[in-house]
Parts: sequence; C-alpha cells; structure tokens
Amino acid sequence: MAPVVLVLLALVAFLALGMLRVPLWGWAAAVGVWTLLATGGHVGLFSAVAWLPFLALAVLSIPSVRRSVIVAPVFAQVRKILPRVSDTEAQALEAGTVGFDAELFSGAPDWNTLKSVPPIELTAEERAFLDGPTEDLCRMIDDWQVRHALHEVPEEIWDFVKRNGFLGMLISKEHGGLGFSPQAQSLILGKIASRSPDVVTIVMVPNSLGPGELIEKYGTDEQKHYYLPRLAKGEEVPCFSLTGPTSGSDAATMRDVGYVTRGTFKGQETLGIRLSWDKRYITLGPKATLVGLAFRLFDTDNLLGKGEDIGITLALIPADHPGVNIGRRHLPSGAAFPNGPNWGNDVFIPMDWVIGGDKMAGNGWRMLMECLSAGRAISLPSSATAGAKMMLRVTSAYARIRKQFGLPVSRMEGIEEPLVRIIETAYVNEAARAMTAAMVSRGEKPSVISALMKYQTTEKMRHAVNDAMDIHGGRGICDGPANYLQSAYQMVPVGITVEGANILTRTLITFAQGALRSHPYLYKEVQAAQDPDKRRGLDAFEAAFNNHIAFSLSNATGGFVHNLTGGAFVKAPDDALRMSHWYRQLGRASRSYAFVADLTVALLGGGLKTKQKITGRMADALSELYMLSATLKRYDDDGRPDGDELIVQLAAENALYRFQEAMSGVIENFPVRWAQPLMSVVVFPLGRRHRPASDVLGHQVARHVLQPGEVRDRLTRDIFVSKDVNDPTGILEVTLEKVIAAEPVEKKLEKAIRDGVVRRYHGSDWFADAHLKGVITADEADQLREVERLVARVIAVDHFDPQEVKPNYVTLGHNARGAESLAAE
Repeated sequence: MAPVVLVLLALVAFLALGMLRVPLWGWAAAVGVWTLLATGGHVGLFSAVAWLPFLALAVLSIPSVRRSVIVAPVFAQVRKILPRVSDTEAQALEAGTVGFDAELFSGAPDWNTLKSVPPIELTAEERAFLDGPTEDLCRMIDDWQVRHALHEVPEEIWDFVKRNGFLGMLISKEHGGLGFSPQAQSLILGKIASRSPDVVTIVMVPNSLGPGELIEKYGTDEQKHYYLPRLAKGEEVPCFSLTGPTSGSDAATMRDVGYVTRGTFKGQETLGIRLSWDKRYITLGPKATLVGLAFRLFDTDNLLGKGEDIGITLALIPADHPGVNIGRRHLPSGAAFPNGPNWGNDVFIPMDWVIGGDKMAGNGWRMLMECLSAGRAISLPSSATAGAKMMLRVTSAYARIRKQFGLPVSRMEGIEEPLVRIIETAYVNEAARAMTAAMVSRGEKPSVISALMKYQTTEKMRHAVNDAMDIHGGRGICDGPANYLQSAYQMVPVGITVEGANILTRTLITFAQGALRSHPYLYKEVQAAQDPDKRRGLDAFEAAFNNHIAFSLSNATGGFVHNLTGGAFVKAPDDALRMSHWYRQLGRASRSYAFVADLTVALLGGGLKTKQKITGRMADALSELYMLSATLKRYDDDGRPDGDELIVQLAAENALYRFQEAMSGVIENFPVRWAQPLMSVVVFPLGRRHRPASDVLGHQVARHVLQPGEVRDRLTRDIFVSKDVNDPTGILEVTLEKVIAAEPVEKKLEKAIRDGVVRRYHGSDWFADAHLKGVITADEADQLREVERLVARVIAVDHFDPQEVKPNYVTLGHNARGAESLAAE
C-alpha cells in the first residue's frame, strides 16, 4: 500500500479513535491492523521495530500492568505536588449543583439538556402580583425624590412593600411568606429595578442571601416559627453582616470572633457566645431590626464537643441587643438605599441565636455558599437585565424623537452603533436571566453559572448605561426630576462591586472553581488524590484517570476536526431549523473550550490561581458559550418570531467572535510555551475565522426598535412602562407615537422650509404660516404644534436656583465623622 495512503489512513484512524473515545485495547487493535498493512506481513528488523507500538499498547491494555506502570506513578506524583484544598475552598466547590455548564465543559453539549430547562412560567398568583402590586409600587415611586430630595426611601414605600409581602417572597406560605418561585422573584425585582435601583435594593436584600433564606433552610423549628412570619410581614427588617475591613471574599482572614462560654441572659446562666466584630458595607444595616452575623467561632473548653476551632458560624442578633452598635450610613455611589457599618465588642448572645442551633455551629461558610449558589443567579442579574431593557426602551424612543441636522439622530450611523449594542445586551441578558432563573426554580443551585451571570450581566449593564448616556448627550448628564438615566448611572458601580466584585468573580471563581466543579473527571481525581486511604484513593483515581485520558484525546481530535470542517459534523437539534448553523458553531466552540480548559488545568495545576489573566479569559469564553446557549433557547421559547431572527444572528456572530478573541488571548499568553502551537493547531487550524456582526446587519436590527410594536415590546418585556405625560419616561412613550404619526405632515412642512416658502425662527408661528400658504391644513398645524410641545419637554433639562442644590454642610460636613474617627471607635 502506498505510503501516502498509509499516512492518511493512520491520520483518519487516529482522529476517529480519539473522537469516539475508544478504549486502549481498541487503539492496540487499530495499530496492529495498520502495522500489518504497512509491513505487508514481511519478517525482519524493520517489521520487528514496527510492531513495538502495538505490543506496548497491547500490554498496557492489561489493567494490572497499566495500573502499575502508569496510573500508580501518576497518582503518587499528583498526591505529592497537589496543593491541599482548604476547607473553605472545598465547601465552595461542593456547594450548589452542576447544570448546563457541565455540558459546555464536556465539549459535546446535549441539546436535550438545554431544551429541558422550562421557559418562563409563572403561576396565576405570581403573574397577578407582577401586574398588580408590583405595578402599583412602581407607579408610586418618584425617583428624584428618593435619590435627591429625601436621599432616603420614603416611609410610604417601606409601608407598601411590607404590607404587600414584598419582603417575604422567598419565604414559604407555611411560614407566612408569598412562597414565590425564583423566576417570579427575578421578574418582580427586575420590574422594580426598572423604576428605581434604590427601591429594588430594599426589596432585593431580604429576598437574597440573608436571614430569611438562611432560617428557612437551616434554622431550628423555633427560629422558623418566630422569625419567618415576622420577616414576611416586614415586622423585622433584616440585614446580613459578612464583610469587614479585612475580610470580604477572603473569608479565611475574618477577624470577627466568638468564644463559646457561659454567661447571663435574662437573669439566667446559659451556654452562649461572647462576640466581637466590626462589619461594614452592610445593606439595610441602618434600618435593620435583625442582624445576621458571620464570625469565626472557637471553643477553648470544648463545651460543644467539636474541638477548639469550630469554624465560621452564623447568628441572629436583634439590633437593639445590648452591645450591638448600628453605625451611621455609608453613601455608596451617592445612592439612597440604607447601607452602613455595625460592630460590637464582648457581646454575649445565647447559643440558640446561632442559625440552626449549636448543631450548625461551624457550618456557616457551607450555608452561605449553598445559598449564594442560587441567590447570586437571581438578584443582581434580574436588576441588571431590567436596567438594560430600560436603557433600550428610553434610548430608542429618545433617539427617534431627537433631531439633529434635520433628521432623527437614530438614523445616524454613529448613534446606531451604540443603540445596536444596547439591543443585543437587552436580548441576551434577558435570555440568560430567564434560563438561569428557570434552573433555580426547578431546584438547581448553579454555582458556576450564577457566578458568570452576576459578572456578565452587570458588566453588560455598565456598557448599556454608558451607551445610553452617550446617545442622550447633554440630556443625560444634567440631573434633575426629568433625568431617567442618572439613578442607573449612579448604581452601576454598586452592582459591579457587591456579591463578589466582578474582578474577583471573573478571575478567581468562574473558571478556577468552575473547571474543578464542572469538569467530568478532574474533581474526582483531586478528591481521590487527597483521600487518606491510599488504596481506596488509587482505585478511585484510576477510574477517573482512565476516563480523563479518553476525554482529553476526544476533545483534542474532535476540536481539530470540527474546526477544520467549520463544525459541519456537529449535531444540531432536529428541530433547530434556521438556527441549526448556530447550534453547530456553539458545539464546535464548546469542543475547543473543553480541550483548552483541560490542558490549562493539567499544565498549570495549583498555579492556576496566580494566572488570573488566563483564568479571566477562560471565564469570558465560557460566559459567551452559556449566554449564546440561552439566546438560542430564548428564540425557541418565544415561538421563533420573525422579528427576532436577525437579533439572534447578530448576538451569535458577536458572541462567537468574542469567544474566539478570548481563546486567542489564552493561547497567545499561555505560560507553557510548547503548548501554544498545540492549542493553535487544534483551535485555529485555519486561523481566526469569526468576525463581528456587520454594519448592514446592525442597521437591520436597529430598525425594529425605533417604532412602537411587538418587537420593541418583547425586547423590553416585564419592565415598568408609563404612558403618563407627567412622568419622565411616560412622556417619551406618548411623544414617540405622536412623532411617528405626524411624520408625513412634517415632511411637507420640512420641504416648504427648504424651498423657502416657510421660515422657521423663534418669534414666528411657522405652523400658521404654513397653513396660510396651503402647505398643511389647520388640523395638521395643530398636530405639529402638539408634537413640538411634547418634543420640547422630552429634550428639556432641569435647572435650579443655587440655593436648591447647595449642600447642607451642617448635616453633611461638620457633623459627619470621617474614617479616622470611625476607626478609633
């Protein structure tokens, strides 16, 4: 047989064997057949040497030989060099569940898993609450009053949210709460966020990581029966105190400490804890009546029988308990929601104030991680998504209403470009929000997905707000009652920072933990290597290691084949129809990601934590895959509307381009130099082929949102939309409709002005002039006058007497304590 044919046969066989994950004996058989063909059955020195690979593979196919020659030495080396996973790291890794992220890490996502996630589903009660009390709450809110005139959420707002159960959405009906699904909570929070970031914060915090959820899941029966009804009705306002001056995300450095001891409580000696702590950045802290507290607990006399170092523990402390100090307010980005420090020194609390009682002492970090795995997927993604939708709603209207150079600014390509970015963000954020909330609603706690959702949605929201500000120009930067962008602009840094700052979440959590959590075999190998029983560990390691080798070969060969063929052999869902191309490209990208992720973890190992530029890019790449998956699913869930197909195409092209650039950044900067060409050959055998969406496509997409209709409404669904001309956003909606309706008449007037028939200057009534000269009718003149009055209000900015905006130095200056005085306390 010709040598060229033999080489091609070997290459095809190698790729096929790798993709199919054939066991070692299958490789031996294939090599044997190829060797027989290559030697032609001849006997000699060359033939003997040629048969050596077959013999080696055949011998290694024997489990006992493979174990002693390969697996056992690798196991010993891994045990030797692998850094010990700390207790807090292990609890973070084991918290939550693995969902569709594991499909993406697998390199061969199962589209049935994606399709099994339900679409947006609300009960009749939940929908009625969203359309009723939530709508009423939004209508009550005066954003300017909240963030400037009062710099406080008004008491009537607090009373309304308490009376209508907003603070107890996640508390079960059994304990007096609304018992709403995470999907409903997400939509309710989003609608409020579209009206006021400050008001949504006071609703969000009790329904996120905090005393309510912790008591519901881990509290004693007594704690549940006493506190949950009170929290649900707003009789208690909770806060949760985790962050301190020296410890935020790094819980191991927490200096807040408690000691198990005996003390006096209500006149009786009781077993309890003597606490000292210093916390800051605590949202709702200044208004709280119930303080949740995280601290390190020690038991030097072993009174609990758990040893000396119990670990991180959570407790509930009434804010009026002796020794509890509720500090004054921080001003995060100038926002109005209550946020501030609290502290205590040598404060005694009874043991039954520990959440879950003494049996849950030391389990605090696990409890927090389990709650955060789900909570981080709901609160901030809901508000960031609603914010992006609101930016789209108001900016599309303003850009269509506002004119420069004789035409709406929306028709200028310089304006169209950022507007299209907002459209993409609104569509993709909502797709990912809905899918993730649906996962949580059916009981999942997707820790990796919740991390990427938090940082991606808030980052996309940041860009959407900036784009909206750019399009509005001076209208956006002048604050006042008419400014509907300012509150979002102020609050963007808050969303970026809280619940795990985005820099940390991107570089240390999403991939660094996600690779261990979502990889099908890696964490099993780590657990086996750290098993104190070496024999048991070796058995577990061998099973995972053998599968891991086949997995790695499959992704390397599969990645090369799919990238060489443009994903032609990737299976798409049978009913994908016009979206089948994007499913194939997504599957192709997933295979590349799995290969690079596997190699990255294998080669960097324990040093992964220090290579944060690499892990950040890997997190970005994973995020693009997840959000593209959600985008394709949304298109199906929405019934594949014709108006959305171009939006999906635009989002897919941009997502795959950003994925490509993230992977390129990983490969070009990979610290193990010899791996760079290997990665490049597999991932980019024909170079970087993806390009961003074209200007023509962007232009087609932009046209959909510049006029009222079902596409614009669907893109901005479930936010608060006013039609009140006295509302800053309501007047936009009314004016947009009237501007479009008057467009034919306006064209006649504009032609007359260009021809010199009518002159348009201040001090003259050009509408009356146009009517007298037969250009327009009297009714048309009235129509244009009304439109002009409305447009003038839309583009107007607020102005103030200096005394109205002069700071009150008595309350804000002389009477304020600085950082030094607070530290002294």
